[in-house]
Amino acid sequence: MQTIDLSSMGTSMLTALCGPGNKTLKQVESHFDVRFLGKPGTWTIEGEQAIRAATAITQLAQQLEQGSLTQVDIAGVLADGLMDKDASTHSSENENNIDRQGPVLIAGRRHIQGKTTNQRLYLKAIHDNTLTLSIGPAGSGKTYLAVAAAVVALNAHEFERIILTRPAVEAGERLGFLPGDLQQKIDPYLRPLFDALSDMLGIEKMNAMMEAGRIEIAPLAYMRGRTLNDAFIILDEAQNTTRAQMKMFLTRLGFGSKMVVTGDSTQVDLPNHQHSGLLHALQVLEHVKDIGICRLTANDVVRHRLVEKIVSAYEEREDD
Repeated sequence: MQTIDLSSMGTSMLTALCGPGNKTLKQVESHFDVRFLGKPGTWTIEGEQAIRAATAITQLAQQLEQGSLTQVDIAGVLADGLMDKDASTHSSENENNIDRQGPVLIAGRRHIQGKTTNQRLYLKAIHDNTLTLSIGPAGSGKTYLAVAAAVVALNAHEFERIILTRPAVEAGERLGFLPGDLQQKIDPYLRPLFDALSDMLGIEKMNAMMEAGRIEIAPLAYMRGRTLNDAFIILDEAQNTTRAQMKMFLTRLGFGSKMVVTGDSTQVDLPNHQHSGLLHALQVLEHVKDIGICRLTANDVVRHRLVEKIVSAYEEREDD
């Protein structure tokens, strides 16, 4: 049993915290298998996970006081609350130095935080290293957090531009000839990057920054022969690079630049059973200084709860 007092928030804030029809409160109860008893804000929590539930509802209250409380925020806090403490203790030597809430990134119109311990370690690795390699399942925040860090750094004038790229590899399909000009042909491959940017900046501001050359989005093939100075560079879907492509990309790094490489080892779509350049790079560069390596898991998935279960189910079957 655990007691908690959030009555100082006021009636309107408590109503927002509990959600329509107490939806958020019920999510917390269901997730931790607990019961909230008493008046709103002055609860007694019953159940074996009462302490974790109290921590989660307090974190949600803090998030709400900072401006908003979205379903993504709720999912992230709940996912973090059920992480196995023994496993997370050994995830990094630096974990004890990470604030539980983590820094708030003001990326355009969004206030973004790492929702799990691994996500916060990922953001710290991006901040601390010139090159960061990140691998994890769908929905674990690899691309979105990297783009957020890039937007924050650009707005702080740490870099002159953001460069976003990914290999143009089809996900198990053959789309054939695509109509339109070059931009229209590559848009389907780069759409996830556009989505993340437009979510943070808004479509009008994103387009204006692209026209001004402050944001560049291009397929990986266009990186050959370039030296990328004073830029925050993100390579997405890097599991679909060959070894040669990965080496080519990494050697584009110029003065005053930072790179983040993201990918999902379970979604390699390279033809003819080619070896993934990202998986090779993780082995080759693991002990090189100024390179951060982050491995996100199903516990870091911040999408619909069913996505986490789907990822876990596939991981279990692959282990058999």
